[in-house]
Amino acid sequence: MRRRLGFVLVTAVLALAGCGEPEPVPMDPNYHVPDASVSAADAAGGTDGTGGSGGLGAAPSGGAPAVTNGNPSGHAAVPDEARAVDTSKPTWVVGDGTAASCTSEKFVAAVAAGGLIRFSCGPDPVTIVVKETAKVHNRSSRVVIDGGGKVTLSGEGKRRILYQNTCDESLEWTTEHCQDQETPALTVQNITFADGNSTGEKAEGGGGGAIFVRGGRFKAVNARFVRNRCDETGPDLGGAAVRALSQYHNQPVYIVSSTFGGASGQGGVCANGGALSSIGVSWVVLNSVFSYNSAVGHGANPAKSGSPGGGSGGAIYCDGDAFTVRLAGTLIEQNRANEGGGAVFFVSNNRTGTMSIEGSTLRRNPSAGFETNGFPGIFFLGAKPPSVSDSTLTK
Repeated sequence: MRRRLGFVLVTAVLALAGCGEPEPVPMDPNYHVPDASVSAADAAGGTDGTGGSGGLGAAPSGGAPAVTNGNPSGHAAVPDEARAVDTSKPTWVVGDGTAASCTSEKFVAAVAAGGLIRFSCGPDPVTIVVKETAKVHNRSSRVVIDGGGKVTLSGEGKRRILYQNTCDESLEWTTEHCQDQETPALTVQNITFADGNSTGEKAEGGGGGAIFVRGGRFKAVNARFVRNRCDETGPDLGGAAVRALSQYHNQPVYIVSSTFGGASGQGGVCANGGALSSIGVSWVVLNSVFSYNSAVGHGANPAKSGSPGGGSGGAIYCDGDAFTVRLAGTLIEQNRANEGGGAVFFVSNNRTGTMSIEGSTLRRNPSAGFETNGFPGIFFLGAKPPSVSDSTLTK
């Protein structure tokens, strides 16, 4: 069932479920609907975001989105659970076919209500300036935000755009183990996140200029992240685009066919992890591009005496104990770090973590402080040296 999202207040949206059948909103005729069926798990749970298997649902089987991101030269196979979610039967449609109808209030309310979210903003690309951070409620089994290749969500350089935290009491504790629960499953696809800024946000250590996720699951498919920021100093905070913590059963975050930066002046800037940052989280990055991102802190981690700390992982910053990072079909270039790992900073504190690089190119990612011999642009401490196959790593 598709519902019209015409209410501003989250409480009004949530109350809608008990108010009978609302008038459906016609979809934008210029929006390509993937030719796909709903998976059995999704069918069992309906399309309202309240059931199913946590949102790692069916993959669209045909057609390309209006805009494609990522590395066109990347040919890494994408597993089913990492593919885009079928949103041909959305729970919520933001907008009524015009750009003016696609408002921050409607988007924020849709995220709080949960389910499959699409946009009907007219035939042209549109930017929605998000006036307050959209927050995923912890009773949602899944939230899928599908921009159709036309929608940019902007933090206006003033605020974080999207937030999920299963351990945030204000969003309700739904289990006794908030640090390891299966849902919500959050997916962003066919969409751009621009000018997010989490500077000054202290909860959970900060970071995540565009998106902060703790708990449940997260994946990004055919997404673009540009000009996002977080605090510029600090020994362990990071992720100008995405900060991820506490993924369910340490299952990986998938980043698929996505672009972080992409051109001079478009990259993310943070103390650490100019694009991605995590503690104890595994990543699978497929057919993506990271360029012109910067880790601008000083003093590394732990912070050197007299320094504020940070400056590692120009594109990607990973810390923790047992976790893995896999880069496949991915281009990482023109990123920089004031300290270690102009491309990737990887530290497994108990030396159990592993990293693999397959069919990828890492080049011109200067580390002003330190990196691991034989792995240009990478600082690595783990179980064994990174596994590299069919890849090029150069200064």
